[in-house]
Amino acid sequence: MIKSNFHTHSTFCDGKNTPEEMVEVAIEKKIDILGFSSHSMYPFSSDWHIPSNSHEEYIREILRLKKKYSGRIKIYAGFEADYIAGVCSPDFKNYEKFNPDFLIGSVHFVPGKKGFFEVDGNQDSVCKRIKECFGGNVKKAVQEYFSLEREMLEKSSFTFLGHADLIRKQNLGGRNLFDENSQWYKNELKEVAKAAAKTGVCVEVNTGGILRSGMNLPYPSPYFLSLLKERNVPVTITSDAHLAFGIDWWFDEAVEYIKKSGYTELSYYEDGSLKTQEIY
Repeated sequence: MIKSNFHTHSTFCDGKNTPEEMVEVAIEKKIDILGFSSHSMYPFSSDWHIPSNSHEEYIREILRLKKKYSGRIKIYAGFEADYIAGVCSPDFKNYEKFNPDFLIGSVHFVPGKKGFFEVDGNQDSVCKRIKECFGGNVKKAVQEYFSLEREMLEKSSFTFLGHADLIRKQNLGGRNLFDENSQWYKNELKEVAKAAAKTGVCVEVNTGGILRSGMNLPYPSPYFLSLLKERNVPVTITSDAHLAFGIDWWFDEAVEYIKKSGYTELSYYEDGSLKTQEIY
């Protein structure tokens, strides 16, 4: 079975290893296809995104590595592109000057009346910002997060949907920000699954939260994954690697995790299109 990872960060954004270090470890771990996807909110940036004036340098470096390691591993250049309505979008039209092979569309920022909260932020900060931006209405804040994902799916053109229920991170450590079994929450997941199926996007089964945040299961949750399977939404396994040693973290377990939801195939990007392979 082809072993791939399309969610790979590096020192161009908030990763801890250079792209070449990531490639060398990927080869050691017998990864067949490696896709780089540094954080981007082009044409803007933050302290954990690629600087807006470094996108071309980033692409040049990935293409250099692609040539250098040809025959040993397939390498593709992409971006994990943020969706912020009216600001930036994971759309190939917005990135055409860089000619990326693929794009991951992700929602990290959820705006409210008085600013925004960062979905991937620490729990104390998120609780504080939800109080400030949504008057403490957690349900409304979570619903807005998923609403933005659906809006991104409808209005943008990208390859992979990134960590589709990242908001689950805020329930870590016994701090239950919201009830994942509540009907309103399940309804949000159903609507995202419906939107993903309509666009044909591939959803990543992202194991990064297990290594970096202490999650016990990847994104999406078993229930969410079952909804995606019902609608035949393709999935791929990614590690959201910020550290070289974690580039294939929990991959063997992820295969079994996906099979439990009824999937018999995994998707991957190669030579300009999404392809599928049988799970075994």
